[in-house]
Amino acid sequence: MKRILAVLLALTLLSACSLLPEQIDETKSWSASKLYTTAKENLDDGNYAEAIKYFEKLESRYPYGPYAQQAQLEVAYAYYKDSEPVSAIAACDRFIKLHPNHANVDYAYYLKGLANFIEDTSLLAALGDQDMSERDPLAAREAFQAFKELTTQFPDSKYTPDAQARMRYLVNALAYHEVHVARYYYKRGAYVAAVNRGKYVLEHYQQAPALEEGLAIMAKSYDKLGLNDLRDDTRRVLQKNFPDSPWLTGDGIKQDKPWWKIWW
Repeated sequence: MKRILAVLLALTLLSACSLLPEQIDETKSWSASKLYTTAKENLDDGNYAEAIKYFEKLESRYPYGPYAQQAQLEVAYAYYKDSEPVSAIAACDRFIKLHPNHANVDYAYYLKGLANFIEDTSLLAALGDQDMSERDPLAAREAFQAFKELTTQFPDSKYTPDAQARMRYLVNALAYHEVHVARYYYKRGAYVAAVNRGKYVLEHYQQAPALEEGLAIMAKSYDKLGLNDLRDDTRRVLQKNFPDSPWLTGDGIKQDKPWWKIWW
């Protein structure tokens, strides 16, 4: 009998706990308008986690209304501001897929590019202790692609000029990554690999400042390989495009320099 009473008492306590005030969702009866307004107020006040919570509740309860569409876009921005670029990118992709003809879909592409852009702060931060050759600049490539889609599909968008500027920066960053890796291979005697990285810069990033060093590394690698004709051809290309290049007279490979302070 005592055991039965103990079990009944435990069940009663559990039932009572489920009725505590803190377990009750005060937003349960809220309209879509109120959920959106509350979420937007939190977003404007910088309470991004709270904003995300209300936007997601809005979408789950009212999935087909205009507020839900706007919430899907606003939550992407909230994730971006809350330093959660992966979630922001996923939210942007979802919005683009669900609403390809939405009036603000250009902003979704722009925000996706921005989220990848900050995610790849790696490309600059990596110039510190971590070896650049060990990095995959995937975020930079995806940021470039998102900005490219924006500028191609919406050339008159108000976000296009900034996207184009960031694309130029990303081209320089990606080119510099390849040159950094080429330098890494050259210093370790992997001359064929160094040449291939230099060629990639020549083929894909002809307007990037890093091309100068890429050509120099190619020429020096060909020299180490005993391929004198290719060495001389590469030096001629270097001289034609960069007549004042220090690599035309010097023997060393330049060390890292903070090029982004000059070019961005």
